[in-house]
Amino acid sequence: MELQDVLNERRSIRNYDADKKVTKEQLEIIINAAILAPSWKNLQTSRYYCILSDEMIKEFSDKCLPEFNQKNSEGAALVVTTFVKDCVGFDRLSKEPVNECANGWGYYDLGLQNENFVLKAKESGLDTLIMGIRDGEAIREFLNVPEAEQVVSVIAVGYAAKDSHMPKRKSVSDIAKFY
Repeated sequence: MELQDVLNERRSIRNYDADKKVTKEQLEIIINAAILAPSWKNLQTSRYYCILSDEMIKEFSDKCLPEFNQKNSEGAALVVTTFVKDCVGFDRLSKEPVNECANGWGYYDLGLQNENFVLKAKESGLDTLIMGIRDGEAIREFLNVPEAEQVVSVIAVGYAAKDSHMPKRKSVSDIAKFY
């Protein structure tokens, strides 16, 4: 599949086929694509916590996701994304931020990796939904995420139960200025 086709076909899916399961091997391929994204000084601080068992997905959803995201991700595997805090965007020696963005660079790097993640998932025949509304502290406790990591998102990964259409997008002239 050509990159432009993947870009055109990727959607945020909110209805998954529970009869088709995502495998560890599929997620490994997708995470390997995520790893190829650029990162601040090649520090690669992004982390992925993959939940594949039906029982654990159900318990995680009940404890860590609001009801609407439980419904939106039903039938999918769940992947929690984090990054190591106070590393990316900071001076290695002084541990001080190098500019006003500070840990914002950790979010930025994770976002770059997550974009690779969702595009590779689509190329592999899978669909995704990135969920930012979740209970970060409940997730930290449930998955034993270290305090040094910032919980960012939960990505549902699975097979769409029905087709989805692209919503209207802004044009280049709406968002770009050329000088």
